[in-house]
Amino acid sequence: MKMANEKGNGIKGSVLITGASGGFGILFAQQLEQLGYTLLLHGRDKARLQLTLDTLKIPSKHRMLSSGLAARKEVDELIDQMLLEDDLVGLVNNAGFGVWGAFEMCESVPQLDVLRVDLIAPVMLTHALLPGLKRKHGFIINVSSLAGESPLPYMSTYAAAKAGLSFWSEALRAELQGMVTVVTLAPGPSSTGFRDVSGAPKGKGRLFSTSAEIVVSSAIKSLLQGGGYCIPGWRHKALWCLQKLMPRLLALPIMARYLKP
Repeated sequence: MKMANEKGNGIKGSVLITGASGGFGILFAQQLEQLGYTLLLHGRDKARLQLTLDTLKIPSKHRMLSSGLAARKEVDELIDQMLLEDDLVGLVNNAGFGVWGAFEMCESVPQLDVLRVDLIAPVMLTHALLPGLKRKHGFIINVSSLAGESPLPYMSTYAAAKAGLSFWSEALRAELQGMVTVVTLAPGPSSTGFRDVSGAPKGKGRLFSTSAEIVVSSAIKSLLQGGGYCIPGWRHKALWCLQKLMPRLLALPIMARYLKP
């Protein structure tokens, strides 16, 4: 499929990247800028968004949008801003976080916020922006996780959100075939600062860790090849194979012991 998000004069349009203030978001910004896109960098922390902007080759070409995604009002306000963007051709649903710990011991608000930010916000943004993306034959990159491939004790809401995101994204990809390019990115452990935010112990999953650079480069490669379900790097592919081969009856108690606080 030809990506028709290039204008007749050879200038590409704009791309919204949520969660652009750190982790994969910085690398998506850098690599999409190299492809010629104008970037709309969204995140909660304005100072960290500025750091992302400062890493780009032409900072003045891009814009920052500072707000959260956990509240319905915040998502609606972002949608209103995006609907004014005549040249929006891409959406990277990258924002996300998890909460580590026994479900009953974690407060309910952060657990619900995981579902809102990781699943509900991408669905809302995509639904609102999809008509414009279809007109431009644009693209969507949904950053999911291999955590969505199996239940994850002590990060139960995160795994639930990512399972929903992956299934929704893949169904959307089938519906939009030939109209909008959809990439479902499903990485495993990677050094992005995710553990610092979630509270998960360092070192878990180290054997399968893959660099953030490989993760994002794989997503961009998949995008340029027409989209698909993208598992980046051989280590993450090996982890995915283990998830598929090991019966849940055996996997769940092993993961519970491994991740128990």
